[in-house]
Order: sequence, then structure tokens, then C-alpha cells
Amino acid sequence: MAARFKLTWIIDERSSGEQIKDFLKHEEISRIALTDIKFKGGTILVNDEEVNVRYKLNTGDSLTVFFPPEIPSEGVRAEDIPMDILYEDEYLLVVNKPAMMNTIPSREHPNGSLANALVGYYHQKGIQATSHIVTRLDRDTSGIVLIAKHRHVHHLFSKMQQQGQIKRTYEAFAGGGVLAANHGTIKEPIGRKSDSIIEREVRQDGQYACTHYRLIKRYEAFTHIELRLETGRTHQIRVHMSFLGHPLLGDDLYGGDISLIERQALHCKRIEFLHPFYKEEMLFSASLPQDMNNMLKG
Repeated sequence: MAARFKLTWIIDERSSGEQIKDFLKHEEISRIALTDIKFKGGTILVNDEEVNVRYKLNTGDSLTVFFPPEIPSEGVRAEDIPMDILYEDEYLLVVNKPAMMNTIPSREHPNGSLANALVGYYHQKGIQATSHIVTRLDRDTSGIVLIAKHRHVHHLFSKMQQQGQIKRTYEAFAGGGVLAANHGTIKEPIGRKSDSIIEREVRQDGQYACTHYRLIKRYEAFTHIELRLETGRTHQIRVHMSFLGHPLLGDDLYGGDISLIERQALHCKRIEFLHPFYKEEMLFSASLPQDMNNMLKG
């Protein structure tokens, strides 16, 4: 039987006399999660005895919350697909996603996604969870993806994202002639293109978006750059670089040259964040994949 996700606290003097429902609110347990714990199979224990959310805590109490079991979506079938796991603990996974793999299933690619691989992996390991992908990447984009192992962990990461506390750094090859500036910042709002359900564009009624870039090296056919995002809009780097007049190589959706590489030359190479439970700074990196690395050697 798969183990349920749980959290445990030892109560100190500051929380003595507080009701469990108020304590859990301070610990960022959402109202929806608390309702699920109460009515969908969760359990609350104090010193190994089951209690309800109105129980008043005492100094030294051991409070354990078992969350209800998670049931994977019927639309995400478990598949035995190898993953390049950079890090794993009981709360999260960090994976290096290859290019040409969807993060989640789509109508065009219902199978073979990272979400399918995750559900299969959890099934093999006896982990009671569904896929909670925190930092999605486009199908053609390679690199690091952060994954939460439970909905509550995803909730915490989502708040961190909104506050700019999850930092991602990318490498890309920009075309459209040699990029003249050694560094710069693009602050242009991004919205959906009116005649497309996929394509985005810079438009004044769009959402605020900010991308920082710096030069790594200039080549005859492209410029190798590093990019850091302050916001995480759909296709943000691709749209901003195209707006700048330097679409990414291989990005035919936004005007990139497709003669040198078969997918957009974009790779998430680094992620940094504060672990929501260990309270340690976490940093992970992934080298350029072979197709992009070969272009630097050529």
C-alpha cells in the first residue's frame, strides 16, 4: 500500500493554546486542503491520538497531518519512461527534461510526456501522488523542471513563484544577425495573438513580462546568450527575443532560422530556490544537450 503524504510538527511555546485549524493556516495549509483533510480521508493526530481541528495545542505536542490519497488524472496514463533525475526527496523532484518531450499531455501528443513518466515512476516506487509540475517547459525546450510530489507542496511553490523566489536561468542561440548589445533587459507585455490559440506576441494589453539577457559568445551565424526571467509568461523568451529582432534559432513559430537546428535552441540550465521544508538554498544545473553543444563545437 502506498504511503500517504504527511507533515509533522513539534509544538513550541509560541503555538501553545492555539487551535489546530489556526496553526495549520499559519503553516500555509490552504482552506481547500484543510477541507479535504477533514472530509476526503485525511487524518490529524496529536501524540498519536486522532483529534479534530478545534483541538488546542500544548507545548511539546507532536502534531501529524496525513493528507488524503491523491488519485492521478484519468487523462495522464502511467508510462515507463526513463527520467534524468537530478535530485529527489520526500517533497520534490528536479528533472532534466529532454527536448521533444511534452511537459504534460496534449491533443497532438497524448502520450510520452513528463507527466506520464512521473505517474509511472510514482507507481513503481509506491508513491501516492499525481503529477504536480511547478516550472513547465515547452515541448521543444530542454532543461530543468521542478516538480512537487504533493498538491500542498505545489501550493507552496506557486506562492514562491508569485513572489519571484524561484529563479531560472536559460541558455539560448539568438539569430537574426549578430546581437550587438552585451547585455540588456526586455520589459514588454505579452498576450495571446488574436488569431491564434498558441502564438503570443508583445501587445500593450498583455501581461507584464521582464527578461534579462547577457552575452556569452558571438558566432558567425548566431549569438550565444544567457537569460534570466523575472516573470514566467508563456513563450516569454521566444516572444521577447523575436520582438528584439533576434528570434531563437529553430523557432519557426516566431521567425527563427530552422536550417541549423530542428527545435528552438533554448535550454533551462539552472534553477535556484529555498527548500520550503528544509529551509536550505537549493541550486541545480544541467549542461547543454548534445544538439546545442554540437553547434558550439561546429
